[in-house]
Amino acid sequence: MNAALADVTLHQLLGRIVYFHTIFIVPGCQEEPVLAPAEACCNHRADIRQRTAYGLLATTAWNALDEIATTLPGHHNPCPDRDGSCCATCRVATAGAAITDAWLVTEHHAYHRPRPDTATRVVCRTAGAARLAHAFATQHASACPALASLNGAGSPLLPTPDELPLTGELLTLWQDPLSTASRPVVSWLNHCTALDDIHRVLETRRNNR
Repeated sequence: MNAALADVTLHQLLGRIVYFHTIFIVPGCQEEPVLAPAEACCNHRADIRQRTAYGLLATTAWNALDEIATTLPGHHNPCPDRDGSCCATCRVATAGAAITDAWLVTEHHAYHRPRPDTATRVVCRTAGAARLAHAFATQHASACPALASLNGAGSPLLPTPDELPLTGELLTLWQDPLSTASRPVVSWLNHCTALDDIHRVLETRRNNR
């Protein structure tokens, strides 16, 4: 696959996150206790001198994830100074964790499901962080030591698109983001305008089984 097609594909998927977050999550975002804080980024934890948020992240479409994350109650920045010197890849991972957690918690509440337990939240946060950060690092040749500790593999605790359509789709698409390069991502979610719409579809499907 050529680089231009890969870039377009990733930008489309990033746009899908921004769009879905704006119309679905922002109006119904729910707060849960913040989980144990993560470690500081590579650049603040050790003198590694990875490519920085200011020098790399701020110049790309990925910066939208960082902007979303800063508005979320579950976002935690472990660095002593949240500035442009942070490792760009670590910043994407932190944003991915916060976004995935917010979507998970908000969907559980919107569909009247029990609150997600800590184990589920940790697994989902880690998967979201890993899958987004690995895609970013691959696109921009910015792998960092922290990536090795992020496991984006599947787990029985990860929701499927049939269970939690937004969170499940996010995790599924970013497990292998370039697999969508040959076709646009279109699903029934494109016809919904609020979480209530999604809930009605889920209830209809459940009642028709």
